[in-house]
Amino acid sequence: MNQSNRIKIAKRIVQELKYGQVVNLGVGIPTLIPDYLGDKNLVLQSENGLLGIGPTPPSEEVNMDLISASKEPISMEIGASLFDSSNSFAMIRGGHIDVAVLGVLQVDETGEIANWAVPGQTILGVGGAMDLVAGAQEIIVATLHTSKNGEPKLVKELTFPSSGIRKADLVVSEHAVFKFEEGKMRLVEILSDITLDKLIEITSATFEYNSDIM
Repeated sequence: MNQSNRIKIAKRIVQELKYGQVVNLGVGIPTLIPDYLGDKNLVLQSENGLLGIGPTPPSEEVNMDLISASKEPISMEIGASLFDSSNSFAMIRGGHIDVAVLGVLQVDETGEIANWAVPGQTILGVGGAMDLVAGAQEIIVATLHTSKNGEPKLVKELTFPSSGIRKADLVVSEHAVFKFEEGKMRLVEILSDITLDKLIEITSATFEYNSDIM
């Protein structure tokens, strides 16, 4: 897996986040975000019970009792708080999360997300996926453009189980940024040297774009 592409996605998503927002970081690429905030003042939340996530600690300060949703070591900002899962999910379900940044298995051309199950495979469980899709004020998807097998992750229709009827607002991949408006997917920015024809080829979802986007 190309770590530089994952970092590129995390850095681009930071540009979308606003001062003072409470931002939940899902599993995968989203958990890279704390290391690239710079001086942007946000409150980062993890569904496993932490409000006030800090950057990755140096190796000598790692405490594996203090981990992200991806089970990677994290630090705590001054004033951070720890709490149990019931309080964490009350926060999420109560609409107190301004932005959820989520990894996905697929997202369709209307913004519907699949990020918790692969048919025929055993995984750990749904976690907070459905709660975050339903409860966050805004949903940003962080994903590599294709799967490990080279299959598009931005698809016309989901083939994996949906995480809920609530739709994503934005998708950021290593190649492009897409917005969802009125049930349609629109290309708003190219992030790599990919051609428009190649982007269309590796994206099975239909998307709109302006002729001057390239």
